[in-house]
Amino acid sequence: MKNIVIFGAPGAGKGTQSDKLIEKYGLGHISTGDVLRNEIKNGTELGKTAKGYIDNGQLIPDELMVDILAGVYDSFGKEHKGVIFDGFPRTIPQAEALKKMLAEREHNVAAMIELFVPEDELMNRLILRGQQSGRSDDNEETIKKRLNVYHTQTSPLIDWYKSEGIHHHVEGLGTIDEIFSRIESVIDSL
Repeated sequence: MKNIVIFGAPGAGKGTQSDKLIEKYGLGHISTGDVLRNEIKNGTELGKTAKGYIDNGQLIPDELMVDILAGVYDSFGKEHKGVIFDGFPRTIPQAEALKKMLAEREHNVAAMIELFVPEDELMNRLILRGQQSGRSDDNEETIKKRLNVYHTQTSPLIDWYKSEGIHHHVEGLGTIDEIFSRIESVIDSL
């Protein structure tokens, strides 16, 4: 079983690369963004709460996210090939909670793949995505807030996963296939 944390700043290409990983390796996919957007779209209480945080460029509280993700993870059944965690964890306490949740199921994270993309490229990608998809959180002001949250709260995870011995730095520039080839090298070496 290969549980993978795909990691990077907003706009690094996590969703795009996750789709290719699912197709090639038959992995399940848990995108916190998709899960939360679904809750918001369906107008659930969780969705309403989450929307307040997201609209202000803030992170969802840990205990709320871990509970949601545990339910989604368990829905894959006991014999799955592994899951890609996309957009989670975002803080060290979340990483610790994920490790604990998986350990309770006698599972673990096999690798954390960090997609590295320079900040100016991230801004360009996110503004373009907002124009193409109409996502309300892809505007310059909110993007700057999200990148600031990433740098202050999320990037410390890189050192945490290095200390766990499962961090893999992947250059996130180039064509989608070039980037995927770099990720394949990591997965195939596990």
